[in-house]
Amino acid sequence: MSSAQIFGESVQGASHKRSGKECQDSNRGFSLGQASILSVADGHGSNSCPYSKTGSVIAVSAFCKIMRDYCKHYANDMETLLTFLNREGDTKVAQEIDQEWKRRVRKVHKDNKREQYVNDKGEKDYAAIYALYGSTLLGLLIAPSFLFAFQLGDGDMACISDAGAEPIIVTEKILGTETHSLSKLDAWKKAITRTKRTVSDTPEPPHAFMLTTDGFANSYASQEEYTKSAGEYFALIQKHGAEAVSSNLRQWLSETSEMGCGDDITALIAYFDGKEQPE
Repeated sequence: MSSAQIFGESVQGASHKRSGKECQDSNRGFSLGQASILSVADGHGSNSCPYSKTGSVIAVSAFCKIMRDYCKHYANDMETLLTFLNREGDTKVAQEIDQEWKRRVRKVHKDNKREQYVNDKGEKDYAAIYALYGSTLLGLLIAPSFLFAFQLGDGDMACISDAGAEPIIVTEKILGTETHSLSKLDAWKKAITRTKRTVSDTPEPPHAFMLTTDGFANSYASQEEYTKSAGEYFALIQKHGAEAVSSNLRQWLSETSEMGCGDDITALIAYFDGKEQPE
């Protein structure tokens, strides 16, 4: 697989601009040798989650850290990594991501000398602390021969080619504003993972992978309109190049929020054109 051109933006939603609330979304993406790691997160932003921006920053960092460690450990045997992720993705791996997020939240909370809650037994009430940092998490590892996708909460991941946009994970939509959250005890049990070989199942380049928080899809009237928009981004990359789309992405996402649901929006894209990128 050729190297990816990776770019993305997290923009403050139109309704958040009006209320003065900071963007709660975060994203992180990078290449690691022949692999690429992408992650986006959506902090809940409610009054009961005052530190959810921090929670989303920690979420993308935790996913990327865990995936980087796996890639380095299995650098000479990616087939074994594929087998491991396929077998343990929604159990051991999900637990590691969940535990890493919670460990970092506890550290940030303590380092900032924030209130240490206690329960009825006089013990530290970590559940109350985690709730202050609530966030969703989407993550994608793109290896030369396979994908590993992780999802906890809402948002979308798609593979886009000339044939259109295909979801990588299909989840049941939760009605209303509720979503699964890293802040819950045993949050890993709500994680959905998928491993997929790319040698035969993924289109030949050019193609792209796109991760978006729910503010993106919710700004369109239907799944069909969301799919059409994802395809239009792909067409723009092919016509004008990834750099041109990257430089305009923040403005376009802000306009999408303004004309759509008003929520924060993140889009993170990895584009493969089949050409080797310079080191």
